[in-house]
Amino acid sequence: MKLSQLRAIVAVAERGNFSEAALELQLSQPAISHAIATLEEELGVPLFARGRHGAVLTPAGERILDHARQAMQHLEMMQHEANLHKGLHGGHVRIAAFRSVATHLLPKAIAQFHDGFPEVAVTIIECATFTDVEQCLRDGRTDIGITCLPTSDEFETWEIFRDEYLALLPPQSKINSKDITWEDIAAYPPVLLPCTPCGRIVHNHLKNLAIPISTATDIQEDSTVVSMVNQGLRAAIMPRLAAVPIPPKVQVYSLPAPIERVIATAILSNGLQVPAVFTFLEMLKKFDFYILAKSTY
Repeated sequence: MKLSQLRAIVAVAERGNFSEAALELQLSQPAISHAIATLEEELGVPLFARGRHGAVLTPAGERILDHARQAMQHLEMMQHEANLHKGLHGGHVRIAAFRSVATHLLPKAIAQFHDGFPEVAVTIIECATFTDVEQCLRDGRTDIGITCLPTSDEFETWEIFRDEYLALLPPQSKINSKDITWEDIAAYPPVLLPCTPCGRIVHNHLKNLAIPISTATDIQEDSTVVSMVNQGLRAAIMPRLAAVPIPPKVQVYSLPAPIERVIATAILSNGLQVPAVFTFLEMLKKFDFYILAKSTY
């Protein structure tokens, strides 16, 4: 069944004959006759009774005409929605991110985008880890993802922020220097690491150290890890963005050998993006996440 056939049945029914329907659709009369004849053949019932006084709908034709009109209305609505997306007078952008980015960075960026494009809806999909973000992209559940580099070639990525890993020591710690050593950190076994892939980044980093450090990754919530440190129970190594807000009495140090996670926007390399998604992505590339992050700290 073709769109041209639906247009033909509606036009013939409204005009009452094939010649006027052909003029309305700017087609030849044989083309209209062929469209109706092939539709009748496909459906297996006559739609019009032809005679000297024109074309009159059969009972089956009257019922089918209603469905044809509804189909035409739905097609018009589809085109209308597409035009809204193309013109940024509507549309929807879905962005997936892990918790610390979704909490501290994205809301401000979305607010800025909303100021320029108030009719475009933006939804945050909060994921437990950046690997979950990437799976959302593969599954088509999100348009843009915030992940950590490096990632696979199936994604096109743009770095937006570098997040330093910090050593968090209990309030009662007594370090006599502004610089901390691995021995200072190892004095609080086991040192808590994030249980997410971000924790594996640190774990791999620690493997190369001369001093062995006992670690644990059994606590899922970043805020729980920070609270454990604040109560003097453990030390921790965490990305700064995941640790904030850091209680004022917790002692914060840069690591003896610095390490950071590289945060980036990602889309599927072969994905087709609507204008609203493309515009939001361009805004994310230009947004100053470093200034925003400093205000968060």
